[in-house]
Amino acid sequence: MQKNYKIFCMYVSRLEKMLIIHQKITNKNFSYIWQKFIKRNLTVLGIETSCDDTGIALIRHENNENNRVLANILNSQQSFHIRYGGIIPPRAQDLHRAKIAHVFEECLQEAQISAQEVDAIAVTTKPGLPLSLLVGLRFARFLARTYNKPLVPVHHMEAHALQARLEHDIPYPFLCLLISGGHCQLTFVRGPHEFLLLGESLDDAPGEAFDKIVRRLRLYINPKYRQWSGGRIVEEAAKLAKQPEAFQFPLPLAQTRDCNFSFAGIKNNSFRSINKQERKEGTPPDSAISNYADFCAGLLHAVSRHLMHRTQRALEFCIARNYFEAKPRSLVVSGGVANNDVIFDDLSNLAKHYNCETYRPSKKYCSDNGVMIAWNGVEQILSNFQSLRWDYYNLDIKGKVPLGVSIINEVTKSNMKCKWIQPRRVVNE
Repeated sequence: MQKNYKIFCMYVSRLEKMLIIHQKITNKNFSYIWQKFIKRNLTVLGIETSCDDTGIALIRHENNENNRVLANILNSQQSFHIRYGGIIPPRAQDLHRAKIAHVFEECLQEAQISAQEVDAIAVTTKPGLPLSLLVGLRFARFLARTYNKPLVPVHHMEAHALQARLEHDIPYPFLCLLISGGHCQLTFVRGPHEFLLLGESLDDAPGEAFDKIVRRLRLYINPKYRQWSGGRIVEEAAKLAKQPEAFQFPLPLAQTRDCNFSFAGIKNNSFRSINKQERKEGTPPDSAISNYADFCAGLLHAVSRHLMHRTQRALEFCIARNYFEAKPRSLVVSGGVANNDVIFDDLSNLAKHYNCETYRPSKKYCSDNGVMIAWNGVEQILSNFQSLRWDYYNLDIKGKVPLGVSIINEVTKSNMKCKWIQPRRVVNE
């Protein structure tokens, strides 16, 4: 497999520049194909390479509505990139190329099925690092041509938004908060193909802010924290706080009545606070401030409060516009930062005030993985058989692309004033 894939990569650039043979699918009986899929078990392979994780998974959707994850293999590049303070796109691409065939073979082995038993291949095509996305798409094309399987292109953020429906019975429509190292978005989800964007970050994403602040705080020198993400370090360190109110942070966008986010102010305020405390203590260059736990508690409270406020306005906007109609209200929190229990608990407490249930994927599925791509493929296929694509070379990657239809201006024009529900502070004895 590895050898064949390398040969494929050598020729793919030349092939893409040619007018590839258009597969004549117009005469196929799509109704027949559709019935074939929905009347038996549906097995979908998911390929995720949008950033620095090579993830491949297999999901089986059974006709009794039972969903099973047959295999989930993830090769993380974090230990490599963390040494350089950030992701290096060309190196990420090289590592994807070196590992993807092996990850695929390991996935089949864990699921104990053959490639011929796969019904469709779902692959992330947008948004993400272009060089990384290209590796996933090319490998998906290679598999599709080799085994004569249809492809399903997947929007990375849409996959995150629908991930929780794999494990929970969440009816459409629902409100979704996507929080990760690269994104922060509020979207109202009406179906697998229908998303209304209510708000997004104007600068940094919360996970990105956590990473940069932790790096400046120099907590990575602690062996315990060395392989952790910034958000996880902040959450764990905050549990050790003796004076969680010692550090205060201003509320971002306090005068702006919309659902957008901003974490640059919290990040810059953090840098100033760290500098001030280091001068006060005379902290050596290879050490962290003595009360870093109190600092992390204050930082976590500030980020959680900001997320709560914008989500609260989104809930009130959707309720006022009757977006939920008469159906149960649901709030889904997804993305890497959804792993944070403090943030999730605060958002759950907020949602209760609006008779809204809160959900998130299992922690192993919150961050990027192949399962969410495979599941999105299942959702798309069951919703619309035309999601199955046989025109492999008409599919392309997009590094930057919006999420659904933006109604941010409508939210801003509504000028909704809210009576804020505040996060709870945890005081450690």
